[in-house]
Parts: sequence; C-alpha cells; structure tokens
Amino acid sequence: MRSPAALDVDLALVGGGGAASLVLAALDRHRVRDLRIAVIDPVHRRGQDRTWAFWDHPGNDLDPLLAASWQRVEVATPTRRRVLDLDPLRYAMLRSGPVYDRAAEAERRLGVRRVGAPADELDDDGHRVTVRTADGGPVVRASWVLDSRPRPPRRAGRTNWLQHFRGWWLEADGPLFDPSRAILMDFRTPQPARGVSFGYVLPVDDRFALVEYTEFTPALLTEAGYDAALAGYRDLLGLDPTRLRVREVENGVIPMTDAPFDPRPSPRVVRLGTAGGATRPSTGFTFSAMHRQAEQVARALAAGRPPVPAPAYPRRHRWMDAVALRALDSGGVGGPEFFDRLFDRNPASRVLRFLDGTTSPAEEVALMSTTRMLPMLAATAGDAAGRVRDRVDPARRAATWTVPPAVVGGRDADD
Repeated sequence: MRSPAALDVDLALVGGGGAASLVLAALDRHRVRDLRIAVIDPVHRRGQDRTWAFWDHPGNDLDPLLAASWQRVEVATPTRRRVLDLDPLRYAMLRSGPVYDRAAEAERRLGVRRVGAPADELDDDGHRVTVRTADGGPVVRASWVLDSRPRPPRRAGRTNWLQHFRGWWLEADGPLFDPSRAILMDFRTPQPARGVSFGYVLPVDDRFALVEYTEFTPALLTEAGYDAALAGYRDLLGLDPTRLRVREVENGVIPMTDAPFDPRPSPRVVRLGTAGGATRPSTGFTFSAMHRQAEQVARALAAGRPPVPAPAYPRRHRWMDAVALRALDSGGVGGPEFFDRLFDRNPASRVLRFLDGTTSPAEEVALMSTTRMLPMLAATAGDAAGRVRDRVDPARRAATWTVPPAVVGGRDADD
C-alpha cells in the first residue's frame, strides 16, 4: 500500500481541543491569512464535553460565547457565608460547544487542513518538525508545532496533588436557583483527612445550574464516592432531589504539583495548555492562561515572529504555589482557613488576580502577610531544603509523576 503524500504546512496544531480552538479563533481574529495550517487529532471536537470557569474583565472576545457570568460570588465556611463583589472583574462560565463552533468557522476561513489521526512521533531537526501519524495517516512537515496534548511533567514534584471533581447539570421543575450570584467555594462539605474539599454552584438561570463537588487531594475517589459526595452537597444546599433532573454529568482531574512542565521540549515544538504550564498549581485553574497563550501566539504570527508565548505564570508565582502546596500537604494550614483568610483580609479582585498570576510584587507581599506566618515560613524553609537536596542529588526525583488519564476531561482541562 502506498503511503499518503506528505503534507507541508507552516503551523501544525497537534491536539484539537480547547487550547487549539482558542489559537484558531485568535488567528482568525488577527486575520492571519497567509499561513498553511493543519490540525492533527483523531477526534473533531463538537458539543458540550467540558466547562471552563474563570475570571476576567468584561468586554473581550469571549463575551458572545459565555453561558453565564457573575459579578457577585459567595465563599462559605462552616462559620459564615460571605458575598464578594468582584468589580471590576467577573466570574464567567464558558461551555465548550461555542468554542468549538467558533474554531470550526475559523478553520474554514483560514483554510485549515484536518488530519484525523493521532500524532505518533514528533521529529524536530531545528528547521522543521516532522509529525508522523498513527494508523497509516499522512506525514506532516511543519515549520512550527503547537502541541496541546496532555503530557506529564519533566520530573516528579516535591508535592503532587490532584484537583478532581464531578458535577451535575441540574434542571429544576420551577424557579430554584439564584442566577445573580455563583457559589465559588463552599467549604461546608466534609473535609478529607489530607486535603481540601468544597462545592460550588454556577446557575445559568433560575432553573438550570452546574452543581459540583471538588477535592484537592493526592488520590482520586471511587465512582460511588463522587456521587455520594455530590448528593451530600446537594442536600447541604437544601435542594429537593424530587424537583431536580440530572441532565448531564461531567468529571475531570487536573494536576496540582510543583513539578516542572516543559513548554518547549525542542526548538520548534511549543506546548500549550496544561503540558505547557498553563495550569496554576495552587488552584488548578487553566483557561485564562490558555486564552493568554492563544492571543500571544496569534499576535506573534501576525507580526512574523515565532509562535512562542510567554511563561504562563511568573517564576515567583510558581515558587509561591510550591510553598502553598507544601503547607497544605504537611497540614500546616487548612484549605478552608487558608482561602477564607485570603478573601477576608484582601479585596476580592486582588485575590482573584493573584490566583490568575497577574498581581504585582507589592500586592503579593500584602497577600502573603494575611496568611498564617509560622506555617508558611515552615513550608518556605521545607521547600528551600527540598530544592537543595534536588541539586545535590538530581536522580532523587528523576522519575516522572504520572497524571491520571482523566486529566483530559471536565471543567477547565485543556485538551
């Protein structure tokens, strides 16, 4: 059997999920019309297979796509419930269907070629990247490759947790939800022995909402465990199950680790999404960084520059995340207390911008001063000692931490 002819392009997107869809839309928005582009993915994404939640400023290209947004959110602990005004920010929810639809329209205008096979091997010779596809698919030769497939970090971290969750899209038989505000973090859920749990509620209207249970822990629950936790949170909210119908279920797993991801594994291969460092280790949020990456890639290509985005988060933020994860993992601070103090002693917009990686050093000093100092100082010392040990004995953490396959699905996962 003759092999398919090689396909020569300027840009190949390996993986066609959220990160690639945002890049295609940004290229179209910046009118990048003179590039030959290919998308390599065995699946052509359509419909609602995940939900992204994030905060940003209103008035950008995402506005027409949003399922809902809120300028007031609630953070709850066992002792109090606090409603926060996010102005000038908003908390927003975006379902995948409109993102994929916009990307499909961008593909048409950009003349994108689709290769419906998984990428098997990337060979970068420093001038071009040869992408070999599985199942007898064509060979693609590209000047640049943007790879958004989930990939493990370069090596194991000092702290390796997971954000894992299950959500029910609930439809009520009558008005039941308050669409004017979302529940961002509800720590009244039973807390795991090691880790953090919380629920949240994102109402689209007064009859339809996403109700979700989330844990930050080192290990996953069983299927029955997620359902039991969700049912318990539904009951804690006082929602009558006889009035509700579960229309959809979504699950996901997102890495929370100080392990280093490699955003540029070779000269002309750039990783996007979680594999490119877009997931914030201390929160698991990914979408805002993916959106920034897509915009930076499109602007660079429009200007004739290499499509290499800036690091998703400043180095100092990655260090602070490592310290926070160590403090949580050691039990030095409790998750509900940690987040409650942040929101209690800082403007909500400052906390959210910090969690998104866009605060200034002065703001970060103000934020750090509102945490419990002794446990955080102990975590800082432990992190410094761990870094010294890693330098003395690099092989100690040479083994790569394996992210469960479920990382590819659910809220805020990238591909």
